Amino acid sequence: MSESQHIHKTQAKVVIPEGQPMVSLLGSGDELLRVIEGAFGADIHVRGNEITITGSPEESGVVVRLFEELVELVGSGAELSPDAVERSIHMLRQATDRPAEVLSLDILSARGRTIRPKTVNQKRYVDAIDRHTIVFGIGPAGTGKTYLAMAKAVKALQNKRVNRIILTRPAVEAGERLGFLPGTLYEKIDPYLRPLYDALHDMLDPDSIPRLMSAGTIEVAPLAYMRGRTLNDAFIILDEAQNTSPEQMKMFLTRLGFNSKIVVTGDVTQIDLPGGQDSGLKVVQHILEGIEDIHFSRLTSADVVRHKLVSDIVDAYGRYDAAMASEPRAINKRPRNNRR
Repeated sequence: MSESQHIHKTQAKVVIPEGQPMVSLLGSGDELLRVIEGAFGADIHVRGNEITITGSPEESGVVVRLFEELVELVGSGAELSPDAVERSIHMLRQATDRPAEVLSLDILSARGRTIRPKTVNQKRYVDAIDRHTIVFGIGPAGTGKTYLAMAKAVKALQNKRVNRIILTRPAVEAGERLGFLPGTLYEKIDPYLRPLYDALHDMLDPDSIPRLMSAGTIEVAPLAYMRGRTLNDAFIILDEAQNTSPEQMKMFLTRLGFNSKIVVTGDVTQIDLPGGQDSGLKVVQHILEGIEDIHFSRLTSADVVRHKLVSDIVDAYGRYDAAMASEPRAINKRPRNNRR
């Protein structure tokens, strides 16, 4: 090793507090340590409760801060996973919010687990729901838009800040017309509202849900059922809002009553409206942006908390859509014999 390489190396030490099991920090079979080693060029050596980091001053500094954040996270009761460690590294490299503050925010403890934000944007979205009367959560699939909003709604109900939760979706299904499905209206609507029921089952005792629904404390209904009502003392979530017309969006937002909160969620890249109809979620951004007490939270593929491939798929479709927008006939120019 040359003298110049020696000059640029520095050694730092992190001492883990006594009583904190190293396995909670390094993972079973050092699984989490391997994630950290793979992310940095620094040499990381563990002996007892002492971690020695040797590398460039910049990298060593980030690794030291990472371990300090992870120690704080474990101390707050969070269970570390490879995903949580990777997200912590990303936050430190982006120099945004502290991982220990983002990943330890308890939104709701339910059914033996705690729902927390997993990215900086998710935390900002959740904080915005606390601070504003109307919040729009706009972003791709898997960014937790609806799930986090529902966790906030259940918490608000438990804390008696609202008397009821209203969950609604516009009844537009990709490639299906509800009129051609068998069964009663309730049975027809039910498959489209099913994801909202599934999320509720994660957050509440399943046995209590029918009772809460029959009492009107929780209402899950198609958007058309909101017309002509004023919704007081309620936490109201409009999901799949990209499939509203501008008229439906206006109708929904003007249902707002006293002591109520509205969260609107949607993905403007997945519009299922027929005949190129304008999306109410696209239009509303131009109309309401900048109005006090209305907030737009925009999530991206970096906030996807599903399988890693989902984020890659979202990005790939984004690139494809951008290419098609700049050269609409590009797809038709490909030679037919290249098709697989």
